[in-house]
Amino acid sequence: MILNEDTIRLILGLKIRTLRSEKGISLTELALKTGVSVSYLNEIEKSKKHPKPSKIALIADALDVSYDQLVSLEMDKKQLTVARLLSSEFMKELPLEHFGLDNSTLIDAFTTAPARFGAFINTLIEIARSHDISVDQFYFDALRSFQEMHENYFGEIEASAQQLAELYSLEQNDVNLTPKLELILKEKFGITVSYQLQKQTGLAQLRSLYHSKKQQLLINGLLSTNQKAFILAKEIGFQFQELHDRPNTSAWAKSESFEAVLNNFKASYFAGALLISCDQLVEDMQQVFSSTTWDSEKLATIINSYPATSEVFMYRLTSILPKFFGLHQLFFLKFDHDIQSGETVLAKELHLAGLHNPHASFLNEHYCRRWISISLLENKMTKGSNEMKIGIQRSSYVNSSNEYLVISIARPEHPNKEKSNSLTIGLLINPVLAQKVQFLNDEKIISRLVNITCERCELTDCAERAAAPIKFIKKQAQERLINAIENFLNE
Repeated sequence: MILNEDTIRLILGLKIRTLRSEKGISLTELALKTGVSVSYLNEIEKSKKHPKPSKIALIADALDVSYDQLVSLEMDKKQLTVARLLSSEFMKELPLEHFGLDNSTLIDAFTTAPARFGAFINTLIEIARSHDISVDQFYFDALRSFQEMHENYFGEIEASAQQLAELYSLEQNDVNLTPKLELILKEKFGITVSYQLQKQTGLAQLRSLYHSKKQQLLINGLLSTNQKAFILAKEIGFQFQELHDRPNTSAWAKSESFEAVLNNFKASYFAGALLISCDQLVEDMQQVFSSTTWDSEKLATIINSYPATSEVFMYRLTSILPKFFGLHQLFFLKFDHDIQSGETVLAKELHLAGLHNPHASFLNEHYCRRWISISLLENKMTKGSNEMKIGIQRSSYVNSSNEYLVISIARPEHPNKEKSNSLTIGLLINPVLAQKVQFLNDEKIISRLVNITCERCELTDCAERAAAPIKFIKKQAQERLINAIENFLNE
C-alpha cells in the first residue's frame, strides 16, 4: 500500500470511524466532546480532510486513545484489509460519487462485515480479470448503470439545451440549422469548423476530431447533414456546459477517466435535446400512440421531420417515454450488421427498470433471428440501399410471462454502405402500455415466440435457428445430474 497523502487521510479517517463505531459514539456526540463541527468530522472520516495536530489531540481524548495511536500508520488486521481495498487501483476506478456513495459509506459496510464485504470486492476484481474486462468497458458499464438509475432523463441538460435554443432562436425545421450551429461555435466559443477530416492520413475512419490547441473541430465531410448537425451540437454541448474533461474524438481511442466518459454522455444528451425538442417529441409520440392502427409511415414522417439521425431519435425515446408516458420498463438496442459476412453484433444497449432480454452478456452466441431487430437486418437490408425499414412485433419469451411491443428501424450505416444497423425500442406489455398505446392490439402486428440466443433455445421447430442449442443441452445434462444425485440421496 503506497503511503501518499490520500492514503494517510484514509487511514486516519478509517481509524476514527472504527473507534467511534466500536465505542458507540455518534458524530454529534463526538462534536460536542471535541468542539469540532459535525460536518468537519464527517469530512475527516471520509478522508477528504486532514485536521491539524490540535484537533487530532481533541479527537483522541474524546475517543479515549493516545495521540500517537491515532496518527500512527499501524493498523489492526481488519483496518488494514479495508485500507488496502479502499486505496487500491480498482477502487479508484469506481465512479462511486455518481451513485451517491463515498468512502464513508464503504467504511460502514467494511466495518460491519469486513471479511464478507472484502471477499465480495475481491470477487468482483477476479471476475473482471477472468473475463478480461477493460477499464474502458468498465467505465461504459458504469455509465449505463448511471443512466438507468435516472431513467435516462436529465432535466438540467434538457433545460440547458432549451436555453441555448432560445438564446440563438434555433428552430428544428430551419434549413440553415447547420450553418447556425457552426456560427455559434465560431462567435461564442472561438472554434472553427473544417469538413476535411477524411483527407487526414490515418484519421479517415473518424467522424470528428477536436483540436483543443488550435480550437478547431474537424468533421468527416462524407457524413450526412444530420450526422454533421449532431457533431456540431455535441461540441456546443461540451462548450456550453463547460465540460473540460472530455474525449477529443467521436470514436473512443482511450478512456482517460470516468469523468470524461460521463461528460461525453452529457454533451451527446445535450445534442439530442437540442436537435429533438422534448416538448415536440412528446406531442409527436402522443399522436403516434393515439392511433388505433399501427402506421409505420407516420412514424417515418416524424423521424424525418427532425434534423437528427434515426439513432438519435430512437435513443431520445428512452428519455421521454418513462418521464412523460409512464413507460418505465423498456430497453434500447443497437445491432450492427456486416452485409458481406452476415455477422450481427449487439453494439449498444440500455435497460430501464430491470435487465430485459436480449443483452450483451452472451458473447459469441447467435441472437434469436425471430427478433424483429435481427430479421429486418438480415432479410430486408441489401448492400447500397439507402432505404430506412421500420418493423413492429409483439415478442413473448419461451418459458416467460413477459411480452414486449418491439419497434425497430433498420438502416444503412452512412457513409459505410458495407454495414447496416438496427435500432430498437422494446416496451413491456402491461396495463400502462395498454392504456397509452391504442394500436397495441392491431391485428397487423405479428406476435412471435422468441428466445435469447440459438445456443440457449429449446425450440425444436425453429426455421430461423443459426446454431445448435449447445448451452441448453449442457444445462439439461446438469439438471439431470442434480436430479439423479437428489434421488439417490433420498432413497
